[in-house]
Amino acid sequence: MGRASTDTDADVIVVGGGPGGSATAFHLARHGVNVLVLEKADVPREKVCGDGLTPRAVKQLVAMGVDIEGEGWTRNRGLRVIGGGVRLELDWPDLSSFPNFGLTRTRLDFDEILIRRATEQGAVLQTGATVTGPVYDHATGRVVGVEALCGPGKESRTYRAPLVVAADGVSGRFPLAMGMAKRADRPIGVAVRRYYKSPRHNDEYLESWLELRGKNDTEKLLPGYGWIFGMGDGRVNVGLGVLNSSVDFGKSNYREMLVDWMGATPPDWEMNDEANADGPIMGAALPMGFNRVPHYARGVLLVGDSGGMVNPFNGEGIAYAMESGALAAEVAVQALAEKDAARRERTLQFYPVELKARYGGYYRLGGWFVKLIGRPEIMRFATKHGMPHPTLMRFVLKLLANLTDQRGGDAMDRVINAMTRVVPAV
Repeated sequence: MGRASTDTDADVIVVGGGPGGSATAFHLARHGVNVLVLEKADVPREKVCGDGLTPRAVKQLVAMGVDIEGEGWTRNRGLRVIGGGVRLELDWPDLSSFPNFGLTRTRLDFDEILIRRATEQGAVLQTGATVTGPVYDHATGRVVGVEALCGPGKESRTYRAPLVVAADGVSGRFPLAMGMAKRADRPIGVAVRRYYKSPRHNDEYLESWLELRGKNDTEKLLPGYGWIFGMGDGRVNVGLGVLNSSVDFGKSNYREMLVDWMGATPPDWEMNDEANADGPIMGAALPMGFNRVPHYARGVLLVGDSGGMVNPFNGEGIAYAMESGALAAEVAVQALAEKDAARRERTLQFYPVELKARYGGYYRLGGWFVKLIGRPEIMRFATKHGMPHPTLMRFVLKLLANLTDQRGGDAMDRVINAMTRVVPAV
């Protein structure tokens, strides 16, 4: 292993150079696999994201050898939750399985850092390559490569490999070209975000707003939830998200909502003045709870947003993209070592089985959670009666952020782990 055969371009082709694709490529290349990453944009490039990284994501960064002590990384100690007239600061749990701190970093260069770690291990990156669809072996029906439009002239080119990883994000154009559409019965959200210059840029906590009010009508609640993340560079990342369980989903102008919410913030935050806005408002979908399956079919593994792996509880996607990328790489390495085609296929089938075991019950709980909080009366009740109880909220933080020790944890860990095991997996 380590060199593709003469009639292929790589052992594995990774479609997409975001966090999921980069993590996949890094772990593959680290094990000597010849891997080619095809990315449609140049890097660095801007992407829509909250820029807030929980301890789950930090763990994956450490595993990739990323220098998180360098310039541009800002640590946070936990989550500040605001709602029901209560302001509660919750530190990240002290666990053996995860670090006890989070980070913020702009997506403008975050993805570049990750893909460079992959190329340092030997992965080959080709930018300006827009993958348009799969190449099939007509005798077996398996995907044996991809078609792409490359370079400034968008010249058509075929790349071949025995395995393909689709890490092409929310759009999922590659699995869509294979006939793998999104599932309408799984949760999905829409998020918008913008940077503002603000003295709050060095905040030690990620901030989550359970209730949003506008400047024109402070009595009326705006739909959705909001966040404010200090970036440590003079700016904050501000955004809001709306879930498809809300009656307002798809019916509101989310960009206007964001400006309205910012207009109601205190003047000393300097976010109610459009002159302090840094860049446009950008938006993206949040594909949640395995909303595209199967995660392996015909020689293709889906990673991250392409497979709908965003956490329904908190909208976190980067950690799960990187975790699924690491798992996909582990499975692919084992499969490529098999000489027998039937055994190779059996090994690849382990990927969706393990994903379901890891996240299936948890995402099912998340789907129920999304339906509940989509009802304003339930959200108001939960905020009013839950926020004043710090112990309960620490439990909620562990549940929403999926941060528990599987062995040797405390009572909260054992309850959450038991819940995810007994609930039927999605």
